[in-house]
Amino acid sequence: MSFISSLGLTHFRCYTRSIVGPLSEGFTVFYGVNGAGKTNILEAASLLSPGRGLRRARGTEILQRGAQAPWAVSAVLQTSYGPVRVGTGLDSRSDKRAVRINGADVRGQSALGEHLSCVWLTPQMDRLFLDSSSQRRRFLDRLVFAFDPGHSGRVSRYENAMRQRSRLLQGGKADPAWLGGLEAQMAEAGVAIAAARLEFAGRLQAVCGRHDISAFPKVRLAAHGTLEELLAEAPALEVEELFKYQLRQSRGVDMLTGGAATGPHKADLHVFMADKDMAAAYCSTGEQKALLLAVILAHAHLIKAERGAPPLLLLDEVAAHLDEDRRVALYGLLGDLGGQVWLTGTDRGLFAALEGKAQFFEVYEAKIKPV
Repeated sequence: MSFISSLGLTHFRCYTRSIVGPLSEGFTVFYGVNGAGKTNILEAASLLSPGRGLRRARGTEILQRGAQAPWAVSAVLQTSYGPVRVGTGLDSRSDKRAVRINGADVRGQSALGEHLSCVWLTPQMDRLFLDSSSQRRRFLDRLVFAFDPGHSGRVSRYENAMRQRSRLLQGGKADPAWLGGLEAQMAEAGVAIAAARLEFAGRLQAVCGRHDISAFPKVRLAAHGTLEELLAEAPALEVEELFKYQLRQSRGVDMLTGGAATGPHKADLHVFMADKDMAAAYCSTGEQKALLLAVILAHAHLIKAERGAPPLLLLDEVAAHLDEDRRVALYGLLGDLGGQVWLTGTDRGLFAALEGKAQFFEVYEAKIKPV
């Protein structure tokens, strides 16, 4: 089991230089007034896994205002193979993120996923079921990333090929062979993306139906899209050929609209409250929050079952909109899951059920004080 035993922040958001630790497994609570810097701590931890973190911020957006040196996040992970030092930060030469493991530079972020998996829930995600399909698709892909770090590479390859194809089409003088090559890349990566989403959604649904989380509603979910539907009826190679044909046929339309008329970038995640057979979008605000928590808990259980250890759970302001009974039930479920859980809130009283079971830190004016 991997967990963060210390976390260092340098020129990160509101923090000039701070160290959080020593930290242990189990619950860690950061509390303080709004704007004190609690979410920034969780964001820093989220950047120790592949991707752009819980805020999806660009590297240059993270830098502390007025700082003359690049931002950096470092941590010591305690793993079954001993301590591992990991770090990431802005490379001032390229304005891209650099990654180091045990003092050595590594290429790409996927290596981070070999040491730490993170799952998070933030207040911004409360509108997930009401927002556009792109938000739910990104949410689904992030869940897959935590399981399969290679998924991020497939998504990047697909999006890069689609952008190049759009530029060629809009230029009006595209070489058909060049276009065909890009469409072949899109088809190969696109079908792999859809297949990964389908497989993952099926496994997640199995966990949703198997685990007793009676304090939260039962969830029914599935990945939906043109390629996903085709894969349910035909082999992957056949679907690739069909997708390439669709891309050739839509060149005229795509030249005018940009992007592509169909593909994995059009997919959606459908979520229902099973007991009511009701789409999440039509559920109450409280029911939507409970459904989202149920999905996050199921995802953590799935990671634990597959990897033998749960992920680091980063839950930002998760307790504020839950009644006391459901808060206590949530803490019990998280305790049963095991692993490291970081929570934030404005009031320490929200975590009364965790007194004596958690580490507490008060956060104020960009200072982090153990209490």
